[in-house]
Amino acid sequence: QVQLVESGGGLVQPGGSLRLSCAASGRTRMHKMGWFRQAPEKEREFVAAVWWNPNTTVYSDSVKGRFTISRDDAKNTMYLQMNSLEPEDSAVYYCASGLISTISVRSTRAYTNWGQGTQVIVSS
Repeated sequence: QVQLVESGGGLVQPGGSLRLSCAASGRTRMHKMGWFRQAPEKEREFVAAVWWNPNTTVYSDSVKGRFTISRDDAKNTMYLQMNSLEPEDSAVYYCASGLISTISVRSTRAYTNWGQGTQVIVSS
């Protein structure tokens, strides 16, 4: 059983930065891990993913060049460094993990474990 706990959300001004963390309990080394976000009245959308090959990452077009996903398997923790934040980045951010290899990492269906979410608000 894998449990995921996000932290690091908060209120930040446009142009600012935040680093989200996702601490995992259980064995996740072989899992793909991802970040998704959901704004009010919108569907949950893919942000970024990383899998056990540490050089394999993928980003949504909306965050590419501004966000960086990483994982520290020794600490069983994944991170999302968010720079140049925009009001449109405001959402609840969720981390996820899973072993499903036949579904795109951009799909929520590729993940079986989810955290409870952490709120990010970008506002002046």
